[in-house]
Amino acid sequence: MIDVVVVVLLVLVLVALVVVGVLLARRSRKAPAEPAAGTDPFGSADVDAVRGDPRTLGPGAIAEIRGESFAVRGTLRLSEDGWSWAEHLVENPAGKRFWLSVEEDPDLELVLFSTLTDVAVTPGKTIDLDGRTYRHQESGTAAYTAEGTTGLEAQGTVHYQDYAAGDDARLSLESYGDGDKWEVSRGEVLSRYEVRIYPAGN
Repeated sequence: MIDVVVVVLLVLVLVALVVVGVLLARRSRKAPAEPAAGTDPFGSADVDAVRGDPRTLGPGAIAEIRGESFAVRGTLRLSEDGWSWAEHLVENPAGKRFWLSVEEDPDLELVLFSTLTDVAVTPGKTIDLDGRTYRHQESGTAAYTAEGTTGLEAQGTVHYQDYAAGDDARLSLESYGDGDKWEVSRGEVLSRYEVRIYPAGN
């Protein structure tokens, strides 16, 4: 008789343990997941989706650079040995013009160039200008097609010499067609977050 009672008690204990286990499993499945603290809903957003894609620039578009609006008057599409990039002639409300270079090499680099009309330089390994030493980076000859207002023929070639001083300063020498005179432009690398794009027609 005692043996029967012990067996019954053991069975009841086992049944109780199974019931408790099932209830705990159900509760854990139903427990809501807590959201991560401090999650930025735009943290993974593509910067081009938020600020516009500089690769889509063309005549008639607006480029806002460091809070100032520039109209894109014309665009040069350049290519060399399968490599391509663009230079955009932009104008601010005061009528001052600059060139905005958009190039992936391989990361996207945006450089705002201003033409130096009173400077004559000779290409070399280095160029000293206004207290800075610019070191030669690359050179070549590219074919271009022009869109909008650029002051150039609809298509042609340009010889170029590119220089850099540190991470943010650039110097560009360009000679179009068969000319032997170098046009000199000094540039400043822009942060992607300093540029916002409004495509033409928007």
